[in-house]
Parts: sequence; structure tokens; C-alpha cells
Amino acid sequence: MKKIPSFTIDHNRLERGVYVSRRDFTPSGDCLTTFDVRMTLPNRQKAITPQALHAMEHLAATFLRNHPVWAPKVVYWGPMGCCTGNYLILQGELVSNDIIGLLRETFAFIATYPGTEADIPGATPRDCGNYTFMDLDAARHAARIYLEEVLPDPATVYPAEE
Repeated sequence: MKKIPSFTIDHNRLERGVYVSRRDFTPSGDCLTTFDVRMTLPNRQKAITPQALHAMEHLAATFLRNHPVWAPKVVYWGPMGCCTGNYLILQGELVSNDIIGLLRETFAFIATYPGTEADIPGATPRDCGNYTFMDLDAARHAARIYLEEVLPDPATVYPAEE
């Protein structure tokens, strides 16, 4: 079977940052841009816990889908299976620099979110299939690190593109 493009990136060279992972075109011609929001160094830093990523998913998805400018373009926000970051899919033929401001807002929202796990949007048995599987403190911590260490000057080109 042919290797998919995301498995052809040398993850040993991949830095934390915001990368265009792929662009897809719908039958009607709309472009969907998938961003790799890489939060930790793959295979070199500890991965983010699934519980932290789950809390982050609920917060980021809620924030993004309510954003006054970007909400109509938001298709998806969700964790990477390897737990080193998240994917963001937006409508439009975009580049990483187009969304750095949006990501700064999103991660600031997560880093400063008040309350407890019970206050996370959608963290109820009715709204989520695993609503207790969250770690808000770890999500805040990971968001703060990304906001302070990466988003001021993020890498925006995959090593394969250099």
C-alpha cells in the first residue's frame, strides 16, 4: 500500500509550529486546508496526555466555532493520535501565517479558562461520550507553553519543504 503524505515527513526533524499539512478540494471546488498544530517535538519531548488533549479539544472547538470572524470557516479541530498536537481544518486556501493570530487567541482562551472540568463546554454525559476523561489543568499548562514558547515565532514550513 502507498504511504500517505503525512507519513513521509521525517518526524525526527519536525519542530513545534503550525504547518499546512494538506489541501483538499471538494467536488464544488471549495478548498479545505488542514493545519498541523504541532505542540511538542515528536519522539523527543513527552507527548501531551490524551486527557489534556480532550479538554483542549472541547475548549478549542467551542472557541473556534464561536469566533466572530473565523467561525464560518471552521470545519474541524481535534487531537493527533500521537498526542503531539492537534489538527485544524479550515475552509479556504490558507497558509500558516494567516491563522497565527487566531491560534494565539485560541491558546490564550485555553490557558486562562476559568473553573473546573465540570465547566468545560460539553463535559456532560449527555454531550460527550467520555466526559470525565479530561484534565483541564494539564490542558491549560500545555496551552500556556505553546502560547509562550512557540506562537510568538512559530515554525511554518515542514522540513520536507525546506
